[in-house]
Amino acid sequence: MPSLSLHDWNLAPIDAIALQKRLAGRVEREDRLEPVHRIAGVDIGFEQNGSITRAAVVVLAWPPVGEGAFEVVEQAVHREPTRMPYVPGLLSFREVPAALAAFEKLSGRPQLVMVDGQGIAHPRRLGVASHLGLWLDLPTIGVAKKRLCGRHGEPGPERGGWAPLVDDRVGARGDGEETIGAVLRSRRGVKPVFVSPGHRLSLPTALEWVVACLGKTKLPEPTRLADRLASRRDRKRR
Repeated sequence: MPSLSLHDWNLAPIDAIALQKRLAGRVEREDRLEPVHRIAGVDIGFEQNGSITRAAVVVLAWPPVGEGAFEVVEQAVHREPTRMPYVPGLLSFREVPAALAAFEKLSGRPQLVMVDGQGIAHPRRLGVASHLGLWLDLPTIGVAKKRLCGRHGEPGPERGGWAPLVDDRVGARGDGEETIGAVLRSRRGVKPVFVSPGHRLSLPTALEWVVACLGKTKLPEPTRLADRLASRRDRKRR
C-alpha cells in the first residue's frame, strides 16, 4: 500500500519541531471520508530497551458481523531499529516509520485508521495519528489512554459519555482556547480514553466511529486487536 513521501526522518529535534509546526497546518479537520469497508487499527511499541520499534496493523471488515464482532481481513507486523531517541512531543518520529512499513505489507487499502496515540491533541497539533494520516493521506483517529495536553471535565459515567478536551494555548501568544479532542467513557466503571481527530475527520465524526467500534473492553476493537497482535508476536519471539 503506497504512501506519500513528505520529508526525511533523520532530523535533529529542533528541526523536527519546526517541521511539526509546518505539517500541522496541512492537517484537515473536516470530514473527507470515503465509504468505509475496511478499518485499520495500529499499535506501535518498542522492544529491547527501545532499540527496536514494533508496529502492528490489523484490518477489520466494516460493518461488523455482530455487536462488537469484527472480521479480521488482513494483518501485518513490522520491526525495525528505532530512528530517534525519546524526546517529549516527538514520539511520531520514532513510531511512524515502522507503521508506514507495516502498511506497505498490506494488500488492500483501508478507508479509516485508528491509532493508539494522539491526533491533534498534541502541543503542536501533530500527534502520531495526525502525522501518519498525512503520510497515508487517509482519515485517521487518535485513541490514547492518557492525556498529553489540554484540560477537561469528568465525562458522564455511562458508556458513550464524553467531555471536551480543551487547550488554552492557541496561537503564538497563547490567547483563546481550542477544543482538541474528547474524553470518552468507553465502558462504565473504567477510566476514559482520549479521542482526537488525526486527519481528514472532524471531532464529532471521530467520536462517532470510536463509539461504533467499541466492544466489551475499554479500547475500540481496531486498536485492541492491533495491541493483541503485537503482544502475541512478542510471545512467539521469546
